[in-house]
Amino acid sequence: MTNRLRIAAIALLLALASGTSWAYREYFTAEQRDHLAKAQTVLVEVLALTDKGQGDQTALAEVVVRRLHEVGYTVVTEPARPHDVVLRVKCEQRKTWEGTATMGSDADLPDSPSRVWKGPACQLTYLLGNMKIKWQKEVRTDFEDAAEAAQKANAGDPGAHAMAALKNRLDQYDFPVLLTAEWGQADRLMKMLDAPGTNEIRKLRVIALLGDMLSHEALPQLKEALKDKDLAKQAAVALGNIGKDGIPILIDILKTSKQPDLQAAAAKGLGQVGALHGDPSIIPPLLEMLDAPGIDITVQTEIAWALGKLPDKRSVEPLFALDRKLQKIRTDPPDPQIKKLKEAVFWAIKQCYTEDQYS
Repeated sequence: MTNRLRIAAIALLLALASGTSWAYREYFTAEQRDHLAKAQTVLVEVLALTDKGQGDQTALAEVVVRRLHEVGYTVVTEPARPHDVVLRVKCEQRKTWEGTATMGSDADLPDSPSRVWKGPACQLTYLLGNMKIKWQKEVRTDFEDAAEAAQKANAGDPGAHAMAALKNRLDQYDFPVLLTAEWGQADRLMKMLDAPGTNEIRKLRVIALLGDMLSHEALPQLKEALKDKDLAKQAAVALGNIGKDGIPILIDILKTSKQPDLQAAAAKGLGQVGALHGDPSIIPPLLEMLDAPGIDITVQTEIAWALGKLPDKRSVEPLFALDRKLQKIRTDPPDPQIKKLKEAVFWAIKQCYTEDQYS
């Protein structure tokens, strides 16, 4: 994978992972959370609907079953057989709107149900007992008019063409990993991370999900992932999400790493700790590195954002000093990196400075 593709992939993973709500939802009881965390057998129900009526769902079901097997689930397709949870996949040539999973957050993600899409789509939901959970994902084809697409491809029946395209989308979309995180099964995600056949893209996704799940049991593996240059940046951010146990590691990376992108990730991770857990111990090392000799401007920018996430009066004077220094810099045309740093510093000052601090 080229660097450009890798960067694009990481950006997409972060977009998909951030803001997601996991299995620890308020409407689950402790018993339900425990049931999901231990779920092993999944009943798969697949429905294929075309303009001619119900189509053959065999190929679609085979993909769903195979993908769940990849992450170690036992799959059944007969409702009478014992199962822990039901996964429903409804694929349609012309999608019927059923509403988003939640307001905001999940509803804003690229794989959430679209109000405006009327073309071929598969909607994925699951049931716990008889309760339909608000988790809902959707994959869509790259064409909206199946008849037109089939004609261009000389593919014959539009409905069959739409289902074949949706089958390919299900084969690419990593819904098993998202479900595993949704069900709170950090142990299964950690096994995926260590599995020899797990590719880099899935590892990056798993690391991001473990961080968003605040999975403390994943700390040893995230520390190990820091040794892999392709995984280290995402691992640093995940450590910040998880909490205070990752602070010493992130500080060490920020101070000693020779890789600016990894230092920037460590600073971002420390900012996450500050925002989520309010630990003031992150402030001194961030201030120490804010304008350190030779510091990369991208690292400075992330440090400034991090300082703003945990307002502390100790940050005010160093931020003002850096701001005065930046205001003297004039370039034509304006340097976009300097502009980003100025914006971060200005925002951090607004968060940290209040007039009554010194009264």
